[in-house]
Amino acid sequence: MHARIQTDLTQLEATHNIRILYACESGSRAWGFPSPDSDYDVRFIYSHPAEWYLTLDEGADTLNFPVDEELDLAGWELRKALKLLRGSNAALLEWLQSPVVYQEAPGFRAALAPLLGQCWNPRAGLHHYLGLMRRGVEEDLLGEQVRLKRLFYALRSTLAARWIQQRHTEVPPMEFWLLRELLPPALNAIVDELLTQKASANEKTTVPRPAHLVAYLREEYQAAQAARVTLPISRTTDPTPELNQLFRAWLHTSV
Repeated sequence: MHARIQTDLTQLEATHNIRILYACESGSRAWGFPSPDSDYDVRFIYSHPAEWYLTLDEGADTLNFPVDEELDLAGWELRKALKLLRGSNAALLEWLQSPVVYQEAPGFRAALAPLLGQCWNPRAGLHHYLGLMRRGVEEDLLGEQVRLKRLFYALRSTLAARWIQQRHTEVPPMEFWLLRELLPPALNAIVDELLTQKASANEKTTVPRPAHLVAYLREEYQAAQAARVTLPISRTTDPTPELNQLFRAWLHTSV
């Protein structure tokens, strides 16, 4: 699959006349709890030649492709990505922390790293994870049997929300093992057991609803809802000048 991903990225550059500046894993394989049949969720940031930007009308800023059983591939154009970073887009902040990088222009992630904290807005981040928590609590985890995949999606989002509430000036990490330090110790044994099951389960595997864990998720959902309106917006300076500099710099290096 890694060879296929590299081949697909190279073909994309040739077909669309773009340069891929950064490509990473964004799903469960990066979070740290894949199933054997988990697909590969590849996300990338790309730039066009400089003249593409010198037009009266802006062109399309996203590349999406049909999803198959193995690969989910999508990318954002550089200017769009930097605007989303300025808006504290939680998905993009995760991409830029991914432990699985498939392709990178030398120094790209390192150039953006100092700005992650400056662009971080804990209130926006909590809103993002609350949306993911809501699906788990109100839709996915209601039956006597629940999908193991959805249970871990809800748990990871819950721990990210807890991270924001406790450490609101710090961007929550992408990887589950780092977020897990916030899990109540009484739940460690059941989570260990579920992780063991997920390592050999398929994407549709269900398990009996773990009552104590789901109760914790519901309590945290209520707490996050209450905290959303009181969280500070930690940004003190406008990151736009620095992002503009990076935009121009990476367009220059893409020529």
